[in-house]
Amino acid sequence: MNTATNDIFQDAQKKFGFVPNVIKEMSKNPAVAGLYLKAQEYLAEGVLSSQEQQAVQLAVSAKNDCHYCSAAHTAGGSMMGLEACDLKAVGEGLTPANKDVQPAVEAARIVFDKQGWLSEDDLKTFESQGIDRARLYEIITLIGLKTITNYINHVAQTPVDDELQPQEG
Repeated sequence: MNTATNDIFQDAQKKFGFVPNVIKEMSKNPAVAGLYLKAQEYLAEGVLSSQEQQAVQLAVSAKNDCHYCSAAHTAGGSMMGLEACDLKAVGEGLTPANKDVQPAVEAARIVFDKQGWLSEDDLKTFESQGIDRARLYEIITLIGLKTITNYINHVAQTPVDDELQPQEG
């Protein structure tokens, strides 16, 4: 293992408590894996709450039909305190009951569906729901970042880690 890959694995271990299979897959090109980890690190300091970030990433992963990232963000959302019913709703393309994440999820779906070609009415609706440009741009960044990992998982058919499987009990 080269130094760059070793550093990436150490960063992933520190961040997640294990090295996720998607990071192992992405590390076939350390620049890609490094970009992903750094982007996630920067976004942790963004304007969206951790719950909103997880819900947006789950919504995008569901739209892209990514089994791996859907499992990862269901687990992550649960760890951030999102209710199972809200995670299920987001994963199924429905509206979550949680009013704190609802606007970000709905905005992400609209941006995704319209490939960013938003109308003035879309922007006004977002504004009325508290999605200003700072929040919108973070949502767009999450869409891009998730699409990268979703597509890598499609190519690799990445197996879902045991740590991301639903816990019984």
